[in-house]
Amino acid sequence: MTRLANKTALVTGAARGIGAAIARRFAAEGASVWVTDIDPAGAAIAAEIGGRFHRLDVRAEADWAAAMAALDRLDILVNNAGVTGFEGGTGPHDPEHASLADWRAVHAVNLDGTFLGCRAAIAAMRPQGSGSIINISSRSGLVGIPGAAAYAASKAAVRNHSKSVALWCAQTGLAVRCNSIHPAAILTPMWEAMLGDGPDRADRMAALVADTPLQRFGTADEVAAMAVYLASDESAYVTGSEFHIDGGLLAGSAASPGR
Repeated sequence: MTRLANKTALVTGAARGIGAAIARRFAAEGASVWVTDIDPAGAAIAAEIGGRFHRLDVRAEADWAAAMAALDRLDILVNNAGVTGFEGGTGPHDPEHASLADWRAVHAVNLDGTFLGCRAAIAAMRPQGSGSIINISSRSGLVGIPGAAAYAASKAAVRNHSKSVALWCAQTGLAVRCNSIHPAAILTPMWEAMLGDGPDRADRMAALVADTPLQRFGTADEVAAMAVYLASDESAYVTGSEFHIDGGLLAGSAASPGR
């Protein structure tokens, strides 16, 4: 498993969930991985995979500058760090009642962080003229979410910015590719507040994926598998594209097997 041999990757928000799964999979495929996060638990992930940990607040230009200065080379960037805005128990963020402060807080991480990461990566990849930028958007970036308007808007912007980055790099003669991944219901710690650990957990899980044709949550490893493909030379002709990992949710009307 050496699809990423001799490549250096940086993954944001890699202390847990999808980011941690991507970091693990990249390392297993031979990449040298920088695990970044504001959560110091990222250091344990780095130690586990033989990578390196760097504290990185994706909202801060100075943190991005420091991270790039620590690297000798960058071949792969995964802009994964993101928030729903509900982490502190606030919400919902509907279009009528969401505060400007809450709106901006979500965009600062999800959109500004992605913008800063893409900008830094293009400069870092320019010396070798090639690389892969992978932005983690969401199914929510393609449809409206009435109670999470800030999150949905930020992820929609990530989707579109990925295309702008792809076109800019091609226009300037760089073989730096940029693509977005759009996960739907992926079973990560982000969902735990809704699922709980009571006797009705299984029922809650079933209800949350009732409209998904495959009738289950996805896994972080399934998202990581797509990230490996986009990071590898196998996808050398793929840029400005978006990849849905949603169990068929966006394909059309939900199928209900056995009903």
